[in-house]
Amino acid sequence: EVRAGEMAQGEAVTIGADDSIDEALRTMKSHGVRRLPVIDGHDLVGMISQADIALSLSASDVGETVAEISE
Repeated sequence: EVRAGEMAQGEAVTIGADDSIDEALRTMKSHGVRRLPVIDGHDLVGMISQADIALSLSASDVGETVAEISE
């Protein structure tokens, strides 16, 4: 039996509910994460994924963005 906290590594990477999609993208790229918990103060209000970001981009930018996040 393993608890979730035992599997956690490093610090949590989050994005604020009022932050821009560009900030979310920069955060994903700089931390190499594909999902970001969205917080409002200390409350979890949602989750944004790499796919959510890709849906907001032009088709020509999707491949480059996915590659950069996945590095």
